[in-house]
Amino acid sequence: MSGHARVVAAARELGLDVEVTRHGPVRSLAEAAAARGVEPRRLVKTMVVRVAEGDHRFVLVPGDREIAWPKLRGLLGVNRLTMASADEALRVTGYERGTITPLGSRTALPVVADASVAGRISIGGGEHGVGVTVEADDLLAALGAEVADVTDVTDVVPSD
Repeated sequence: MSGHARVVAAARELGLDVEVTRHGPVRSLAEAAAARGVEPRRLVKTMVVRVAEGDHRFVLVPGDREIAWPKLRGLLGVNRLTMASADEALRVTGYERGTITPLGSRTALPVVADASVAGRISIGGGEHGVGVTVEADDLLAALGAEVADVTDVTDVVPSD
């Protein structure tokens, strides 16, 4: 099953109403947001954070924000966190960087969502050039996400 098909199947299983958008290659978060017809803050990145060996979390971060590591460490009650490497993220989720989503992940991981994730958002669609648009409240409820202030505003919209 393709990455996109896994995402749609997982969304249906959770009772989520999603809209799939296919677009060509993009070189940045801003380009991806424009291709999906959303503001950069509504394009939500799914980051894979390594808490310890074999212990990971999804962290949902709006496109105009970045993880505030001290806040996230405090929330999780740990002294050290790292981003999963590209290979580790692929092994854990089954998705390549730039396509990662909590929907249909190879491994079900706990989800932490920044408190600013709200409204209609676009997340990774499991394949390059594919996005999934969904209501944030519905997604967060379906995933049992822990919602907290874990990001800071970035001065520049980051590239993918």
